[in-house]
Amino acid sequence: MKILITGSKGQLARELQSELAGEGQIIALGRDQLDLRDHDNLRVRVRQLQPDLIINAAAYTAVDAAESKAELAFSINATAPGVLAEEAARLGIPLIHYSTDYVFDGAKPTPYDESDSPNPLSVYGLSKLAGEQAVQAVGGQALILRTSWVYSLHGHNFLLTMQRLLQERDRVRVVDDEIGAPTWAGTIAVTTADCIRRWRDGFGELSGLYHLTAGGCTSWYGFANVIAEYLAEEGLLRARLEPTRSADYPTAAQRPLNSRLDCSRLTTRWQLPLPHWETALAECLRGSAAGETLEDVRSVRTA
Repeated sequence: MKILITGSKGQLARELQSELAGEGQIIALGRDQLDLRDHDNLRVRVRQLQPDLIINAAAYTAVDAAESKAELAFSINATAPGVLAEEAARLGIPLIHYSTDYVFDGAKPTPYDESDSPNPLSVYGLSKLAGEQAVQAVGGQALILRTSWVYSLHGHNFLLTMQRLLQERDRVRVVDDEIGAPTWAGTIAVTTADCIRRWRDGFGELSGLYHLTAGGCTSWYGFANVIAEYLAEEGLLRARLEPTRSADYPTAAQRPLNSRLDCSRLTTRWQLPLPHWETALAECLRGSAAGETLEDVRSVRTA
């Protein structure tokens, strides 16, 4: 099987390449080789490569910058996924595409499921929703996975930022009124790979909209506290953590206060348990200490 992965240097694409290494020929292309802003070339490259599966792990994720760069965000997050879906349908192959909790406004008091109506608060959220709609409009075989609060040992994310700030500063203030599920990119990669293997073995089609996050929930402050505990155990913690409200920490883009996603459709339909967010974070951090990222991730899964 020939698998095309976009955004090769991103945190999710890196984990996907590791997890899918034994599943066939992996063609992972970064922006220098496959620029999602160049839609005509995107079509040409897919037709040249003739993959058996496309995984779109690339996205414009600069949430605040997107407020002033809407055209760029929509080009990458909305138009490009539609092009990939069209080319996948032309080849008769599946497309796997990732979306975000930011398609919701966070006003619901309980976790969002796939039947809830999106209402993005930001340009980023609007562009990601438009990407979902573009993929769905094609009508081909497409699996859309919404996730939240993604982190890993690579790139730019909350885990790495907190590790740095908690060692550099005396005090770090973190928002405590936005609730969600921190989700390790390794968890997403393993779950995606398991879906692919089930599809390959005739379990079902790679299609539909599903929520995919770690289990449980916390605030950004709660997430930071667990990171701080890990640093304290290593003798590396310097800063004192303090909670703050999102209203006291204004940003260009508005974030949903409730980012919790109900993942029961995924776990039931695909028979895939998901780890609690603290379990997955511990596994990720153990990988950091060992110089690994996906080692034994399945052994820590909990239903």
